[in-house]
Amino acid sequence: MTRANTLRVERTPALIRSQVVENLRQAILDRRLAPGQRLIERELVELTGVSRTSVREALRELAAEGLVTAIPNRGTIVTSVSAEEARQLYQVRSVLEALAGRLFVEQASPAQRKALVRAIERIERLTAKGSPVLAAKDAFYDVLFEGGGNDALRSVVGSLHARVSVLRSLSLSVSGRVEHSTKELRAIVDAVLANDADAAAAACARHVEEAGRAGLIALSEQDQA
Repeated sequence: MTRANTLRVERTPALIRSQVVENLRQAILDRRLAPGQRLIERELVELTGVSRTSVREALRELAAEGLVTAIPNRGTIVTSVSAEEARQLYQVRSVLEALAGRLFVEQASPAQRKALVRAIERIERLTAKGSPVLAAKDAFYDVLFEGGGNDALRSVVGSLHARVSVLRSLSLSVSGRVEHSTKELRAIVDAVLANDADAAAAACARHVEEAGRAGLIALSEQDQA
C-alpha cells in the first residue's frame, strides 16, 4: 500500500474516528485506495497514526456505507462496483434526481434558490480553474434535495450517497466530463430559475444519464487496465 501523508490524522481524541473515516473515504473516492485493494489494518495504523481499534471502527463504518467489503479469510477490501451494479444505481439516481428537481421548483424558498445559484457558480469557478469539483457537486446536491422538502427522498438518497460518490468520482475522471457535467448542472439551475418543473426534472435525468455513460466508460477502461 502506497504511503500517503494525506491519510495522517490529527490526534484530537473526540474526532479521531470521524477523521479516520473521512480520510479513508476520501482516499477511496480519489482512488488512492483502488477497487479490490486489500486493506491491511497494520498498514492503515501506520498510515493514519491512530490505534488499531480506531481503524477497525472506521472500517466497520465504511463497510456500512458499502465502500469496503469484509471477505471471510481475506480481510477487508475496497469494494468494486460492477458494470451491472453501476447501471442499476444510475437508473435509481435518474428517478430520484428527476423528482428532486421537480420538487425543488415547487417547494424551494427564495433563499434556497439563491443557494443553488451560488452552488453552481462555485462549480463553474472550480471547473474553469481545473480544480476538483466533487465536494462542490455534493454541496449542490445538498441544496437541491433539501429544497425539495421531502425527508423520505433525502433519506433514500443518503443511503446511496457513498456508492453514488464513488460513481461520480469515476465518471468525472473521463476526459471532458467535468466541463459537460457543469453545463448540465447549469441547465438544471436555469430550469429552476424559469420555474419550469418539467424542464428541471428532465435536466436532472439527462445529467444522470450522461454521467452514467461516462461512468460505464471509466469502468470499462478500469477493467482493461
